Amino acid sequence: MGSADDALPDGISKDLREKAEQIGEAIAKHNAVLLTGATTGLIYIAGQRARQAGALHIGISPASNEREHEKEFNLPTDACDAIIYTGFGLKGRNVVLVRSCDIVIFIAGAMGSLNEFTIAHDEGKVIGCLVGTGGVADEMDYLLKKFSKDTGAKVLNDPDPEILIERCLELVAG
Repeated sequence: MGSADDALPDGISKDLREKAEQIGEAIAKHNAVLLTGATTGLIYIAGQRARQAGALHIGISPASNEREHEKEFNLPTDACDAIIYTGFGLKGRNVVLVRSCDIVIFIAGAMGSLNEFTIAHDEGKVIGCLVGTGGVADEMDYLLKKFSKDTGAKVLNDPDPEILIERCLELVAG
């Protein structure tokens, strides 16, 4: 979960691009399946890299079909191995996406990512925040202190994509 193109007013920096690629590579290295919102920006970069590195990348679309996905939502189809068209719009898609994940990873992120975080937290998910990337990923500690609620969620922070993925996988493995 994280920043789409329009959530990065200054564009995607070289450092953020590298972090997104490293997340994708780490997911593939651990033979994990990647689920994303089949969107643009950092998520597109991470998904494309994960797929290139051998991971299965499933997109969960807000659209009802491919035409709507591309034309009305202006979303790509080329980074995913398969796309599930929910027809639920962006917020409905977020519920399906988060509930389908064992681990929810955040890189940067704006309002849509904040919505995904609240869903993941309420669902008691393992949540990983790639700190140092800005946005929602860097504000989790503040949000959790300000709006504390015990849901069983486990939130991890790390600036290193590989270490973050490993720590999250260890928690899920129990």
